[in-house]
Amino acid sequence: MASAVESLLQKSTNLSEEQVKILLDSDFGGKKSLRDSLEEISEPSAEKILEKICERMGIRFIKDIPVNDIAMDMIRGIPINYAKSHEVLPFKEDQQMVEVLTTNPMNVTVLDDLRLLFKKRVIPVVTTKIKLLDAINRVYEKGTATLEGLDDIEEEDYDLDEPIIDLLEAADDDAPVIRLVNTLLSRAVKEKASDIHVEPYEKDMVVRFRVDGVLYDVFKPPKKLQNAITSRIKVMGNLNIAEKRLPQDGRIPLKIGGKDIDVRLNTIPTAFGERAVMRLQDRSNVILNLDQLGFSENNLKGLDDLLERTYGIVLVTGPTGSGKSTTLYAALQKLNSIDTNIITVEDPVENRIHGIGQIQVNSKIGLTFASGLRAILRQDPDIIMIGEIRDLETAEIAINSSLTGHLVLSTIHTNDAAGAFPRLIDMGCEPFLIATSLLGVISQRLVRVLCPHCKERYQPTEIQLRNLGLTSEDLAHGNIHKAVGCNKCNNKGYIGRTLIQELLIVTEEIRTLIMHRKDSGQIKKKAIEQGMKTFRDHGIQKVLQGITTIEELLSNTQEDL
Repeated sequence: MASAVESLLQKSTNLSEEQVKILLDSDFGGKKSLRDSLEEISEPSAEKILEKICERMGIRFIKDIPVNDIAMDMIRGIPINYAKSHEVLPFKEDQQMVEVLTTNPMNVTVLDDLRLLFKKRVIPVVTTKIKLLDAINRVYEKGTATLEGLDDIEEEDYDLDEPIIDLLEAADDDAPVIRLVNTLLSRAVKEKASDIHVEPYEKDMVVRFRVDGVLYDVFKPPKKLQNAITSRIKVMGNLNIAEKRLPQDGRIPLKIGGKDIDVRLNTIPTAFGERAVMRLQDRSNVILNLDQLGFSENNLKGLDDLLERTYGIVLVTGPTGSGKSTTLYAALQKLNSIDTNIITVEDPVENRIHGIGQIQVNSKIGLTFASGLRAILRQDPDIIMIGEIRDLETAEIAINSSLTGHLVLSTIHTNDAAGAFPRLIDMGCEPFLIATSLLGVISQRLVRVLCPHCKERYQPTEIQLRNLGLTSEDLAHGNIHKAVGCNKCNNKGYIGRTLIQELLIVTEEIRTLIMHRKDSGQIKKKAIEQGMKTFRDHGIQKVLQGITTIEELLSNTQEDL
């Protein structure tokens, strides 16, 4: 009898095996245990057993769930997947408390989550699993038809011609908010957005896409959908939907239109609700070659010469989102061969390259850049790539690796190429070690490329020419264009981005300046004397070729004025 009761309880609830045993062996203030009381039931069924248990525990049990009496406002902050996986459904609400249908009144964690969500006392009401799951399906189906404001949302041009999302739990995606989030993700991929921003404000909320480095408003959902949209995004990223006071990080692997998309999710609390940012990384992108990135002919030749060296450090610098990782992957692609052992330490591994050992940093278990570097030095590498030099320990290991016969590629955050040397010194590295180990520094920015379908040739003003340091004679062989906007580029005037960069080769004169702790200005001046072209010089070439605009160049090279 006891085993039959245990089996029925586990089938009709989500009680664990341990919870079932604790429950049956408890007396709850009676003269005999619950197990003994249940043995007196002549024809045990799930409903009879649960009803008896609830009677002894002082918890309400319900056989038939009045679905039509459940208010839709109660479920909008709880995604259907969460309700099904945890077997919970808000039932009734007043000013002090919320009654919640559940199959496991002992699941304190879920009840606490709901208490934080509703900010009220939560009272569990027990029912069977079959009845509860049926109620969840019916309530959310009802919610799909009655959620106000979403019919207008879905009539906007944000809907795509064909549904292209493959991996977003399609079986449960009848809820309107789920369809809305899916549509936003689809459109972001279609428009080649790098980031999606979901931003709540006092009276409204805004969804913005970052396309080619610039943010655009794309959609303003009704304020009342804010919690539902945020909760859906957090569920997709396996975040705690009840925790709204702390920043959270998650990851959403998707397959959209046949593309493998890796979405890095971050949420932070703000005065008007949680703000979410999703960074989209297309894993199906083919790694470009160096000559496809927009390098000038001289810089490409100089970089090729550096990559042929067998030891030393080559650094790539630039602001966040300037394509540093793309440049490093292109360099690794060029160096990758059957007779070379290449190992990387990255955070995260953005592209996978066959033939290269790639290590994902995981600080939670102590796998940092520094500890990963120490480990791979025992793997007999020829070439090492470090995702970023962030601290003294990583920098020292990178320098020592280069001095012991390894070619090291890495990134560092500085404004220009010459700034890399003072930055390493500020970290605590010895100047003579920096001077000895560094071969060269590439600093880069991204500028938007004019749409070839609508760009127009024009004559710049004298002020614009003066800002660029050009004269009218310089325009004799130029081809300067301005952005216009058309259907092909979504009326932005630009499609895609290209690099402008400067390559600083470490010569004997520059080594001397580094060892004497000279500032970046003096190092840059010496490099220019020796032939280095600055961002502004390279950008002017691209303006004269009609690739980008004067405005785009000036906005990205202000410090070169």
